Amino acid sequence: MEVQTELMTFAKFERLPDPPSGHLELHHGEVVQVPPRILRHAEIQVVLLKLLKDLEGTGFLSIELPFRAAAEYEYWMADVGFISKARWLAKTGKYFMGAPDLVIEILSESNTMNEMQERQDVSLDNGCVCFCIVNPKRQSVTVTTPDRIARTYRRGERFPLPGILVGVTEVAAVFAPVLE
Repeated sequence: MEVQTELMTFAKFERLPDPPSGHLELHHGEVVQVPPRILRHAEIQVVLLKLLKDLEGTGFLSIELPFRAAAEYEYWMADVGFISKARWLAKTGKYFMGAPDLVIEILSESNTMNEMQERQDVSLDNGCVCFCIVNPKRQSVTVTTPDRIARTYRRGERFPLPGILVGVTEVAAVFAPVLE
């Protein structure tokens, strides 16, 4: 990829070819290549979908959920995301504008804390009501709300999903094997 000297607009970004592996995101006008998922990451995504199945019918739940946080220079993808039915039905165009109501990011070795903070800020500043960081290494889930109050839950604890996402889940369940 050539060196980028000016901010890239989404219009230019969406014309880029797909990379051979992983996917591209647009962060504040800069193209970011996200590496491909590892198996454990994919397993946790599937477990989370199963744990969040009660949200079905109340909105759109997906892994690798793409969204446009700001009109011109942003395109992000949530590891797991949920968009309420009202917001989903109100969408227009090819891309969801604003962040999902629920964004769950699974921490991997390629992530920095600064990157996770940036994802959290972009999500919470654009409509997200609950941002979660799942940390497989520490077996923890950190839940942050729009007021930027964060709480970390560990094995043996249950973590809540606030607002329209009402529900409580065991931390240990997030890290359960997909197949036993």
